[in-house]
Parts: sequence; C-alpha cells; structure tokens
Amino acid sequence: QEQLVESGGGLVQAGGSLRLSCAAPGLTFNVYTMGWFRQAPGKERELVAAIRWTGTTHYKDSAKGRFTISRDNAKNTVYLQMNSLKPEDTAVYYCAAARSIQIAPATIYNYWGQGTQVTVSS
Repeated sequence: QEQLVESGGGLVQAGGSLRLSCAAPGLTFNVYTMGWFRQAPGKERELVAAIRWTGTTHYKDSAKGRFTISRDNAKNTVYLQMNSLKPEDTAVYYCAAARSIQIAPATIYNYWGQGTQVTVSS
C-alpha cells in the first residue's frame, strides 16, 4: 500500500502556530478526499479537518476559526495551518486519503501517513 508523508510537527507554546504538510506521491490526488486526524494519549483517533476534491471543507468544532485545511493538487500535497494552539491540541496528527465523497468514518480512508507529533505547552 502507498503511504502518505507528513511533516511540520513540533513543540510550540500555547497561542503559537504550526503548519503541517502531507505529500501523497503516486496517488491520483485530485480524486481523493483528504483528512487530518489526531490521536492523543489515552483517547480515540478523531477527525480534525477534511477537504474534498471539490474544495469543500469540514472541521471539528474545536478547530473552527483556528485551523485551516487546504490542498495543492499540482503538488499532491495537503496542508493544515494550525493557529492559536492550545495544550488540548497535543496529539499525533495523521494524514489520510479516501477515494470517497464521504469524510467519515476512518475506515473509508485508503492511505495513511506515519503521523507527526504536535505538542503544545502551557
């Protein structure tokens, strides 16, 4: 199976920003819904944001107004701009691709990245 490649995670203070990137080499990228998931220690994996090939987007309520998902189909890359970060945003963030108009559940996603750690300190 092809996998996605995430980058951009790190350690930031509360209120800071990070931009995550996800490359999808080998995929017919523009026919996939792309999603960003996260999983914190002791918690279930959850969808943070998703973007369809049409450009329509979805955000978890707690991310609205702070996070922005975007995609560059020419570069086979999806981004997650994360502003005003909070300690509760701390998690491993995963990029995923689904050949579906749906954005959930996680089982519809065909390809996954290895995850990138985001840690927000207070």
